[in-house]
Amino acid sequence: MRRGKTKKAAYFLLPLAVIVILLFFFTFISGVKEGQRELARTQLKETVRRTALTCYALEGAYPPDLEYMNNRYGLGFDEERYQVYYDVYGSNLMPDITVLEKGEE
Repeated sequence: MRRGKTKKAAYFLLPLAVIVILLFFFTFISGVKEGQRELARTQLKETVRRTALTCYALEGAYPPDLEYMNNRYGLGFDEERYQVYYDVYGSNLMPDITVLEKGEE
């Protein structure tokens, strides 16, 4: 009698365990993807910052806009995927740089 109850419990618990494992797996994959997206945004922001600093070191002033950095220093990024806000407050003050993935503004 006990053996029958144990088998029934096993048949019930096995699919439940598989579902729980799959949920953990998909949650983990989702977290990894979000981490990669955040890393890409951070790297793009750092690239824009370094390009602006290079311009400042060579020319004595921060670049006026992203187009200037693109033309003179080869700054390029996926404009269909990212929106970069580059706010200049003065030629001798570090600009404020914000990078967002389009669709999350």
